[in-house]
Amino acid sequence: MPTPPQTEELPAYSEEARTSQIRITTDKGDIVVKLFPDDAPMHSAAFLKLAKSGFYDGLTFHRVEPGFVVQGGDPDGNGTGGPGYHLKAEFNARPHLRGTLAMARASDPNSAGSQFYICLADARFLDGEYTVFGEMSEGFDALDALRRGDRMQKLAVERAPA
Repeated sequence: MPTPPQTEELPAYSEEARTSQIRITTDKGDIVVKLFPDDAPMHSAAFLKLAKSGFYDGLTFHRVEPGFVVQGGDPDGNGTGGPGYHLKAEFNARPHLRGTLAMARASDPNSAGSQFYICLADARFLDGEYTVFGEMSEGFDALDALRRGDRMQKLAVERAPA
């Protein structure tokens, strides 16, 4: 079972997040995201750690709400699963715009784990209610083509272009 990043691991994960991007490979094409370790250090570190471990490889996008969000990262595939731990909310001033990467959660603000969503359109009513920890830099055609049940073949951590 995965473990959350430990306090002593945060500096290394934050530095890696600053210089990396994550490529989400799907049948519809690749989606590339960059992380915001200065705004959401624990969420960025947890996502990076899970991606590097292969946790997300083969999981589905279990929720697709046209004009709103696509959501994935649930090992159970139905919106109820997670990595076996919860993250404390790191609400920040980053807005929910098209391509925003944020962590899904239950009604408890401190219940995020591995499930994430990407905004298909601006959703400013979510600002300050969910932890935004990244944004897309490439792959909007692939994002728009995703349907419920589509798989994340692999999440690869790559060096970000300079």
